Amino acid sequence: MTKASQAIDETPLRADAARNRERILAAADEVFSERGADASLEDVAKRAKVGIGTLYRRFPTRDALLGALCDERLLALAANSRTRDGVLDPATSFRAFMVELATHASHYQGLAVQFGTVLKSHTTGCNAGREEGKRLLQRAQKAEAVAKNVSFDDLLCVITAISLAVEQGGPVKSRVTRLVDLFLDGIRTR
Repeated sequence: MTKASQAIDETPLRADAARNRERILAAADEVFSERGADASLEDVAKRAKVGIGTLYRRFPTRDALLGALCDERLLALAANSRTRDGVLDPATSFRAFMVELATHASHYQGLAVQFGTVLKSHTTGCNAGREEGKRLLQRAQKAEAVAKNVSFDDLLCVITAISLAVEQGGPVKSRVTRLVDLFLDGIRTR
């Protein structure tokens, strides 16, 4: 477990609590991969071999659990995005981040519905993903590649819509890319 994937509470966990947390996260990843993000939390606890009370002590809500599961991917996504600053222009960098974020929002069936809330769960990774999205949006707006009246909340709505559309079928990557391009064409400054 990395420090980044710990919950907001920075108090170090006892060894048994840390093991339970890791077992819950591993079980949740398996259960959500098999049955979707709205799978029973009781099934997650059972798979982790912990009581439901233990699960809720570590993750008081489904969003908190999903936020913790998304943490590492969002940290990597944000770090990868920053490496493109000197290589890609602001519009292309912004597009690449949107494609990656929409693809991530489709990681578990049903995650897209909750993704906006999950991004607000204040885990280290969720904060990094949200801040990177805001930074890239401002950078693209400053370069006059995106209209000034577009907000990060607008982007979350579109990411959610794209991810929901992708869940309906078709090859994920090509469909995400096509839908992101359609959206970006609509918000481009003229």
